[in-house]
Amino acid sequence: MADVPHLRLDAQLCFALHATSRAMVQAYEPHLRKMGITYPQYLVLLVLWEEGTVKVGRLGERLLLDSGTLTPLLKRMATQGLLERRRDDADERVVLVSLTPRGRALQKQAQTLPESLLCAMDLSVAQATELRGRLHRLLRSLRNANPKEESP
Repeated sequence: MADVPHLRLDAQLCFALHATSRAMVQAYEPHLRKMGITYPQYLVLLVLWEEGTVKVGRLGERLLLDSGTLTPLLKRMATQGLLERRRDDADERVVLVSLTPRGRALQKQAQTLPESLLCAMDLSVAQATELRGRLHRLLRSLRNANPKEESP
C-alpha cells in the first residue's frame, strides 16, 4: 500500500480526540467507582447539581444525548436512589428529574474530582481552561457545520 501521510491514524484529529476522551473517562473511573457511579451517571449528576430539577429534554440537550440513551440511564439512577423521575403536573408528556438526598450527598464526595484529574493531566488551571475553551469552540463549529437533519 502506498503511504498517504494525511491518511495515517496518527495524523487524524478525530482519533486523537477519541483516544483522549477514552483515557479521560478511564482516569475518572476509579474515583467514580468509590462513589458507586459510572461516568455517564456523573455527567447527569453534574447537570442536576447545577440546575436542580430539570426536564428530561433539557438534560438531553445539556449532555448531547437522545432519549433512547438517557431514559435507561435515568431508570438505573432512580433504582439506585440517586434521583427521582416524575410527570409534570402541568403537562403529563414532560418528565421531570430531581435529586434525592443520596444524589445530593454525592456532590460533597465529587468536590475534589476536578482537582485530582487536573493533576493527572499535568496541566495548569490556565492550560486546562484554554483547552476546554478550544474544545467548546470546536464542538460549536462541528455542530454548526453538521446540523441535525429535520424529520419530515
